[in-house]
Amino acid sequence: MRDNVCKNRKRYVYSKISLERTRCMEKKMLNSLQMLCIVSLPLLFKGSKMKENVLIFFAKGLLALLVDAYVVGTKRIEYPIRPFPKIFKTNIIYDVLFFPLLSVIWVRTTYNDRLIKMVLKSCIFSVPMSCAQWYLERNTKLFKWKKWSPLHTFVSVNFTLFTVRGLVGLLKLLDKKKKETTSER
Repeated sequence: MRDNVCKNRKRYVYSKISLERTRCMEKKMLNSLQMLCIVSLPLLFKGSKMKENVLIFFAKGLLALLVDAYVVGTKRIEYPIRPFPKIFKTNIIYDVLFFPLLSVIWVRTTYNDRLIKMVLKSCIFSVPMSCAQWYLERNTKLFKWKKWSPLHTFVSVNFTLFTVRGLVGLLKLLDKKKKETTSER
């Protein structure tokens, strides 16, 4: 009997140590992602379209926060390991840094493309992201899917990409009209 209790206690201690190692690894992954995003910020906001890129960045950040707040609020996804867990229920690194940066890159690559090319390029972004989230959900505690799947990720990433791209298209149209009215004077 005593040996059984001792074995169970060892298993408990081992599982607790294993859980701490996993959390440490996951926090390192989040910190690495955060550093990568921060380092790439100045590189992405160079050039003549800086105002547009900043607008894309903040629009995508706001849209990602709203979508993620809804998804977390309806208990479809949970983020057990996240920065500032007492303040935010969502993972702000994903919503405020990572997804907006990817959106800026995607809009830059699709700036002069037609719809079919944009759809293909959006798949280049959303399919690997869906697969990576599926893998990370299975093998880490960064997020936990309850009523979610890779298809939901695929659809939500494409929805937000095309929403932000629609905003850019509207800005291009307004800029073109502004140039036409100033050239007539």
